[in-house]
Amino acid sequence: MAAGAADGLLRCVFEGCLRIFDTEIERRPYHRNCGCALHGSRGRQPCRAAEKVSFGKARGSSSQASSAAVAQREREREMSSSRLQQIEGDESVLLRVTHSNLKTFSADVRFSLSMTVESVKEKLWKKCGTSVDSMRLELYDDARTKICDLDDSSRPFGYFSPLDGYKLHIIDLDPSSVTSGGWLEDTSLVEKYTISDEAYNKLDSNFRKFREKLATHNPTTENKLSDNYTEDLCANMKVGDRCEVEPGAKRGIVKFVGRVETIAPGYWVGIQYDEPLGKHDGLVKGKRYFNCPPNHGAMVRPDKVKVGDFPERDPFEEDEI
Repeated sequence: MAAGAADGLLRCVFEGCLRIFDTEIERRPYHRNCGCALHGSRGRQPCRAAEKVSFGKARGSSSQASSAAVAQREREREMSSSRLQQIEGDESVLLRVTHSNLKTFSADVRFSLSMTVESVKEKLWKKCGTSVDSMRLELYDDARTKICDLDDSSRPFGYFSPLDGYKLHIIDLDPSSVTSGGWLEDTSLVEKYTISDEAYNKLDSNFRKFREKLATHNPTTENKLSDNYTEDLCANMKVGDRCEVEPGAKRGIVKFVGRVETIAPGYWVGIQYDEPLGKHDGLVKGKRYFNCPPNHGAMVRPDKVKVGDFPERDPFEEDEI
């Protein structure tokens, strides 16, 4: 009785160990009254009964872990495929591009993540002048910390994981490049073309001769005006009259009537507006014609002025309901 209980306990412990540690070995059958070294002490020869019995390998937690690992790999593969499809689409990033030789060069350029680094260099070559073979690219994050060098021209740009706002820095490795020496930025290094006035006037055609010819055939309107232009319209106007000026029906008082040599020939009317709708305080091109508060004065032609009963407007009359 005691021996049977011990055998049952030993069997439970042995199978429990196999389940816990999942050793992936074939289970050895339990042989009652066996003389093997494992099940008894009556013999030193290995148990031969196990050779006639076959059992499947123990399947437990490792099988479940293996299935989980396979599922995880499948998910990663799907995510990678989805990411690749996005890159192959129209996904792009906007980067700030700078140059090692061109200190004033800074541009925001959009790049497709599907294009290769070689294509990125060709695009930048058209913008800065550095040849593709002499160009090295460095990628910086938005904190201007260097991330990596784009040293593999065959990889897609998206491989380096750039984001909007990152900086792409161009380093020109050619000491004889057109970007070196400041020739593309410092205009003082460029030789200017000069010509003397005597040589310029001897040219068959130049801008001076063209301007003189244009003035001869198309004189300005003001040059045709006489000194008495619109004098007749000022006959009924005198200093102190209330008036209204078009356009805009601006009201004010006449402060000056006469010629204004600093503007143009003819007669002008100086107005002091009731509100600050003017351009000056009566001083026109260095000559004072009348006095008024700043931004209340204006010079207008008489045909724009009507004198009469034009009292100052009440600023609150339009607010009545």
